[in-house]
Amino acid sequence: MASLKDMRVRIASTKATQKITKAMQMVAASKLRRAQSAAEAARPYAEKMDAVIASIAGASTGGGGPQLLVGNGKDQTHLLLVCTGERGLSGAFNSSIVRLARERALALLAQGKTVKIFCVGRKGYEQLRRQFDKHIIENIELRSVRQLGFVNAEDIAKKVIARFEAGEFDVATLFYSRFKSVISQIPTAQQIIPLEVAKQAETKGPTPVYDYEPAEDEILDGLLPRNLAVQIFRALLENNASFYGAQMSAMDNATRNAGDMIRKQTLVYNRTRQAQITKELIEIISGAEAV
Repeated sequence: MASLKDMRVRIASTKATQKITKAMQMVAASKLRRAQSAAEAARPYAEKMDAVIASIAGASTGGGGPQLLVGNGKDQTHLLLVCTGERGLSGAFNSSIVRLARERALALLAQGKTVKIFCVGRKGYEQLRRQFDKHIIENIELRSVRQLGFVNAEDIAKKVIARFEAGEFDVATLFYSRFKSVISQIPTAQQIIPLEVAKQAETKGPTPVYDYEPAEDEILDGLLPRNLAVQIFRALLENNASFYGAQMSAMDNATRNAGDMIRKQTLVYNRTRQAQITKELIEIISGAEAV
């Protein structure tokens, strides 16, 4: 059994850890509101961008279209763009995204497809390289970025488009965690190349006809690269909010567990101390009676 000194040291260490987890919980809570507002503000723009592209693509009379929209006609090489966090201590936030990407990669490999992985975030890279080191073609860390901006997503989008135009892959899928609430983040897989265009809802009455200047394909040529950057930016913002929500929840649980551990350790310490005092008293009384 540990000595009383060891027990006191253990209790003090647990209390120090509890202070750290409580501080991290408060920091995550303070940053969550801004991150959540940014993620929610980005959703309408990204959804409207999808609607505009769907409308223009539906009005296009050409037989084909830009490759970012219709693809290159192949389905052999898949690029998995996996966006995770730069730090841990956030529960299952990073591992849930990696698990979804890993399952997709294994399923594609089982079908005889070629898989390439583009990591955004240090934690995803560290987990995926254990099993898919040969499949990882690039890793971007945003640890030095204090506030995420559209320029960060635009740089990633340019790298992805350059690889697509070079013929390095045929299909690209974006993996991230969609923020729902502090205790709920949804791992999401979204195909971004070729773009999955949502069907327009049927409207009653005559359908309006629009004349586009320049032509629909020319508009899409300029709009699709920007849409790709918008979708990646949205994923980064959703990840940011999800990270702080998951970290806040995880640190709250850690703080509660530390409190339970302190109470149990204190109870054991008091019982052990009382037992030692009782033993010493018995020894003193027994010695006096012997005299």
